[in-house]
Amino acid sequence: MKKTLKNIRHLSLAEIEQYFEELGEKKFRAKQVYEWLWQKHAMSFADMTNLSKDLRQKLGETFTLPALTIDATQYSSDGTIKTRFKTWDGHLVEGVLIPTTSRYTACVSSQIGCSLSCKFCATGYIDRKRNLEFDEIYDEVVLINKQCETTHGKKLSNIVFMGMGEPLLNYKNVLRSIERITSADGLAMSPRRITVSTAGVAKGIRQLGDDKVKFKLALSLHAATDAKRHEIMPINDTNNIKALTDALNYFYKQTGNEITFEYILFKNFNDSLKDADDLIKIYRQVPADLINIIEYNPIEFVKFEKPEEEKVQAFMQYLERHRVNVRLRRSRGKDIDAACGQLANKN
Repeated sequence: MKKTLKNIRHLSLAEIEQYFEELGEKKFRAKQVYEWLWQKHAMSFADMTNLSKDLRQKLGETFTLPALTIDATQYSSDGTIKTRFKTWDGHLVEGVLIPTTSRYTACVSSQIGCSLSCKFCATGYIDRKRNLEFDEIYDEVVLINKQCETTHGKKLSNIVFMGMGEPLLNYKNVLRSIERITSADGLAMSPRRITVSTAGVAKGIRQLGDDKVKFKLALSLHAATDAKRHEIMPINDTNNIKALTDALNYFYKQTGNEITFEYILFKNFNDSLKDADDLIKIYRQVPADLINIIEYNPIEFVKFEKPEEEKVQAFMQYLERHRVNVRLRRSRGKDIDAACGQLANKN
């Protein structure tokens, strides 16, 4: 029977040290390999040029290094870059680089497909194939960061887990990827520049509080009553608004971290002043920093439409008059299906 090789990036530095000691090699070799894996971003053992050919061959016979590769890239007229990545087992997943005047943001995916079936999101119409491993999520960030350096001469300033999948249903891998992204021997990025967005997994939000995470949290609310939320987000059946506000308050009590509400406006569904009132009530129940009002991005086979600009402005102004910290998030990358809710591997 063929032996299954272990992914070397799933080993700790101590475990790699132990491997080299058993080989009769110097301990510092482990540090060299670890640097290649997490700081120099080797895509294969052959890349590890300060190791002997013999040693690289031994590593290749003992371990695998299944790095994510770029399958296709699309460039939007507004500067947004969408990348389709390929996994070692042939799955496709998308990530986006969003440049603005003040920041360079990577929008990364945490699952291949999604199991939540939100009615307005293209990914919600794709079955979930599997979770992404923590090293695959790390690779997304590395490859988007490389694009950012090549295109803009700058490193990424922010990361949002708002791509394909529900991050809190891949809890361990998402947290482990963030540990590597923020670690001094990884990408050394501040956790304060990372936002994890959830469609509303109350148990996962509470777990984040217990784990005393340092990153920001965004809740995709999109409707301010259970009846309306149930229509567009089936997850509301098991995670209603009361459960979510309780979980968010617990998260804030444990961490003090920033909380944002995300709210897509849909024409004649959740864009009335009555809807704005319901939204204000929820905002008052949680120490939220901000409500992001998001433009709806049409996808095929879905009935939703974007409201007229006057309706959007009236909604925004009503919230502002009621002392809500609110921001309108204009969509980027619409022409390449890279905007919020459009990721579906169509390119």
